[in-house]
Formats: sequence, C-alpha cells, structure tokens
Amino acid sequence: MADHLTEKQESVLKFIEEYQLSHGKSPTIREMREEFNVSSDNSILKHLKALKEKGFIKKDDTPRGIALLNTVKEKLSSSATVKLPVLGFIPAGGPVLTEEYVNSWMEVGEDLAKNSSDYFLLEVTGNSMIDAGIFEGDLVVVNIKKSPKNEDIVVALVDGSNTLKRFMRRNEQVYLKAENSEYKDIYPTNELVIQGVITSLIRQYA
Repeated sequence: MADHLTEKQESVLKFIEEYQLSHGKSPTIREMREEFNVSSDNSILKHLKALKEKGFIKKDDTPRGIALLNTVKEKLSSSATVKLPVLGFIPAGGPVLTEEYVNSWMEVGEDLAKNSSDYFLLEVTGNSMIDAGIFEGDLVVVNIKKSPKNEDIVVALVDGSNTLKRFMRRNEQVYLKAENSEYKDIYPTNELVIQGVITSLIRQYA
C-alpha cells in the first residue's frame, strides 16, 4: 500500500476502514475533516479523489458516498460474529443496504447468520404474528437466499406492500397466513414476491 499511497492518503483510507468496521457505514466528510483537524472539505475531497482513482475506494449513491471497502466486507464475513443491517422496512425492490433504509447494524453469532451478504435483520411492527411468538419490536433474522417451503414464515411483497406472514401452499394455490385470528389470510391479486425466509428471532428485553 505504501508504494501506491501517500502517507496522508493511507491515513485517510485506514480511518475509513476502521470507521466502517465499527459503524457499518462510511464516515461523512465532516467526520473525516474533524478526525484530521482540517478546516476545508477540499483537502479531504482531494485525498478521496486520489483513493478512488487508484482503486482503493468506490463511490456509491448513499448520503455518505463511499461503498464498503472489500477489506471490510471480508472481515465482516470471516469474523466469529457477523454484522447485519437492521431494517425498519424493506423497499419494493428488495433489501437495499444503504443508509436510507438501514436503521443500525448488529453483530450476531455465526449460528444465526453464516455471512453478512445473505442475511439481514428486520424490526417487526404490528401484532399479526403474535400466535407464532413474534411480537412488535422483535428482530427477525431473514435469509434472502433460502427458498420458502410450505408453512415457513417469510417476508413478502404482496401487490406492492411488504408483510411478514406464514407462507402457505394449498392445492397449488399460494397465500399468506397471519398468526392472529383478527387478521385475514392474504391472497395476492397480481404479485407475490418472497423477499426472505425467517430463520431466527431476537428479542431484547429492556
């Protein structure tokens, strides 16, 4: 790295890596400016431009503007614990791991998630699944790669709306079942997309 980067560029890259490992997202320009005790954005932007041109960072469309470094992704995936994003809801296109949708990040054991790319955490809202022991405020671990089997609990996009329900298949007909007698079964009119299968539940007590 020293052969490719100046001392200051290496310092900026190291700060970005350490920040991403701790927070699951990139530092802002202001945070980098404060870290290196400079008054102007231009000096930080100059180093970021050089890091991008040399292939050490990639820009993305998040408010913070810097994608997770490959070294960070590798460390998150290979550690004994896995850092997963906590989503409050899922946009229609599926889990989008940008600051706009990620509420926070949480480390979980490898017994709950094998890696950081195939799983996310979803904060439960509502009480439609209380008879399955899933309550508002719980966190569910969602596997986006697992194919749903009959009676699995899933996160689904139904006719443009997200929901957490039990996946049911009866005589070739697919529908979603709530675990609360006050809620009706959901039969898709136009579209049903399974966005992930629930594999575990995390409950935090105050």
